[in-house]
Amino acid sequence: MIEMPKEGSPAPDFTGITGEGKEVKLADYRGKWVVLYFYPADDTPGCTAEACSLRDFHPALKEVNAEVVGVSPNTIASHEKFSKKFGLPFTLIADPEKVISTDYGVYGEKILYGKVSLGIKRTTFLIDPEGMVRKVFSKVNTGSHGQEVLAALKELA
Repeated sequence: MIEMPKEGSPAPDFTGITGEGKEVKLADYRGKWVVLYFYPADDTPGCTAEACSLRDFHPALKEVNAEVVGVSPNTIASHEKFSKKFGLPFTLIADPEKVISTDYGVYGEKILYGKVSLGIKRTTFLIDPEGMVRKVFSKVNTGSHGQEVLAALKELA
């Protein structure tokens, strides 16, 4: 398994397909902060809470020059439905082959309810305008994540 990028290291570049079917690359966001968050599945309780928390803080995140990008193994159609259902104003990338998730070291063995399985480890990376990882959230409080991310960005910026 590939290790997660550490704070202070370059963020792995990626190319993905959005919920609208458009191609997007990390390089497209140069000059802005990127809140790159990985989550297990669309429209599940924890993932919905996390997405809605980021949605609620989206205007404040935009004010500090940050773009939010979510990545999960769901399909483009699933992302489109999830985004519409909850009014998500940010990009969701479909990663069904788990290429981006693997490159960021967030796909692998995890323990859920005492069972070991393969899946996405809920993780958020704050990437600075030059493409460097500045903060990694490996323990995410889904309900207050937007607030935590905003506070970290204000501290770093």
